[in-house]
Amino acid sequence: MTQNQAGTLAAARQGIQRIEIDPERSESPTFEGRSFGSVGQYEKLRGTAYGELDPSDPRNSVITDIELAPVNERGLVEYSTDIFILKPINLDLGNRRVILDFNNRGGMRVGLLNGARAINNPTTAADSGTGFVFDKGYTVVGNGWDISASGHDSMTIKVPVATNNGETITGPSYEYIVFDNETTLTSDLAYAAATLDKSVARLTVKERLDDAPVEIPTSEWEYTSDEGKAIRLLPEGTAFQQSHIYEFTYTAKDPLVSGIGLAATRDFLSFLRHAPASADNPLAGHVDYTYSYSISQPSRTLNDFQLLGFNQDEYGQRALDGILSHTGGGNGDQINYRFAQTDRTERNRQNHRYPEAVFPFAHPVTTDHLSGRTAGRSQQGEASNTLPKRFEINTASEYWVKGCSQLHTDSQGNDLPDPENVRFYLLSGLSHGVGDVTRKGKNQQFTNGVSPFAAHRALLLALDSWVSEGIEPPASRVPRAAENATFAVTRPGYETGCVPAEKLGWPDIPGVTYTGVITTHYCLDYGPDFDQGIVANLPPSLADRPAYPVFVSRVDEDGNEVAGVRLPPVAAPVATTTGWALRRAGFGENDGGEGDGQHIPFATTKAGRLASGDPRLSLEERYGNHDYYVKAVAKAARQLETDGFLLPGDVQNYIAEAEASDVLR
Repeated sequence: MTQNQAGTLAAARQGIQRIEIDPERSESPTFEGRSFGSVGQYEKLRGTAYGELDPSDPRNSVITDIELAPVNERGLVEYSTDIFILKPINLDLGNRRVILDFNNRGGMRVGLLNGARAINNPTTAADSGTGFVFDKGYTVVGNGWDISASGHDSMTIKVPVATNNGETITGPSYEYIVFDNETTLTSDLAYAAATLDKSVARLTVKERLDDAPVEIPTSEWEYTSDEGKAIRLLPEGTAFQQSHIYEFTYTAKDPLVSGIGLAATRDFLSFLRHAPASADNPLAGHVDYTYSYSISQPSRTLNDFQLLGFNQDEYGQRALDGILSHTGGGNGDQINYRFAQTDRTERNRQNHRYPEAVFPFAHPVTTDHLSGRTAGRSQQGEASNTLPKRFEINTASEYWVKGCSQLHTDSQGNDLPDPENVRFYLLSGLSHGVGDVTRKGKNQQFTNGVSPFAAHRALLLALDSWVSEGIEPPASRVPRAAENATFAVTRPGYETGCVPAEKLGWPDIPGVTYTGVITTHYCLDYGPDFDQGIVANLPPSLADRPAYPVFVSRVDEDGNEVAGVRLPPVAAPVATTTGWALRRAGFGENDGGEGDGQHIPFATTKAGRLASGDPRLSLEERYGNHDYYVKAVAKAARQLETDGFLLPGDVQNYIAEAEASDVLR
């Protein structure tokens, strides 16, 4: 399609109608004038995009309640979204590739690829970090999509409220409430209560996940105002008990049409690729390929993005050519349900019964033996020939707390062949986020500090080469049911199961508690209209519900995972690193530590190891001296470079870190 044709369509079509750049929030050049190799300086553009959607278009009618949204004189549903563009001032010097920084609850993440802070308003030279992304000429863009995002610098979106011909819509809503402190006095609600009558609401509390909930009398809690947007305990000034689990069910009103966030993302990317300069497109004529980079919540949203067909734009072309998805697992983001709560995430102690872990989990079309449904996350893309190339990168945490094995198995736990357009990578022994090996937080052990970002850098370039040049990326590296896997044991009626220590191969480490706690995914009954995005049973009952089989990687004699991509801190370890953790006393002791992992150091000497009864070899027994440790790290890093998981610069960084360490000095 020529730019003239695109411009003609842009004047009349749905999608992005116009963008407005805010000069007060934009900057050219940015990064204090820093120049990046042959690409030169960058500029930052911030503003708002205004879009319209035809609710009768099949590509939009999949959005729950869009038919109940108000329309303008053209019969179209309106929305507006924050936008962010970080581009070379001279686009002719860029590489004609766009990275969509698909933000997490409004917060952007691409800065992490540069070794910089993850912020939404990068301005200083330090904010550009190493300049990795900019040296290569990528343009970084972002847009608001998440109804839960808020704040001046956050990427927010404004979508309409659904009504029944102007009449208020009400329905069930559920709040899972935990505060890991002793001072919180109020808890905000995702949606305002339809009535302040407390007799139709219910608040319960329990100390640990497996405990039976105790109902709190209506005389001991109240709404904080006539707006019904928050609750508090009574008498006023009573704090929620630290780390106790409160659950609040009530009737809410005014559901937002949250699925519009998916369409806004599709249409923003399409605008940047196709709209001409006459439509005030800052990238007009300079976009050949589009990629996304996402961590956690937005990675799950991209699962829904594909499942619901949003990777096909209004021209019938791909919105995204490649997706680098980190820590998304096989779950969705419950974005396309009435009274959606997009900021929720299931882990091994939280949010288990929201509609997040819902079939299909895998890309290929399969039949769910529990529900009888047949579907796959790639089904719509295959039908429209708009499948992206996709890297599914996950950590040990997603296998333990989100049932990630379902991403590459059928509903009975059998291995599925890899789709041609997808690769799966487990980053062995990593936790969901990057912890601090000197701090325990709410957990029993030090948190896991192994970072994924060096691997992300290599895999971003591999994804680009796969899409743009057809160069095959590294083969998948994940545990398989037929190899290196240990299946969990379900505890019927409970939200978590367990992985037996002896089957996993877990060593008996002194001072370390092992319970094997792992999230269980049930086939739940959300009500008769669930397929239409209406959730009637919330939270649904677990009683007599069947569960899906899930598994994790087996571990070696140190407790480190054997499957997946073993980065140097795992391949040449100084500790056992896990993707799971347990809470300490006062914080729900022995319940799961959600997204945290563990760093359990090895003894320095053989004598120290034997004195404590630690079965794991000491640093002294493993490496002998500091120089040999450095050589072990170097060997592991160089092998990962050969295999395509590290770049030369990051190999040298690992070696330099090992040389500077105090291991066996």
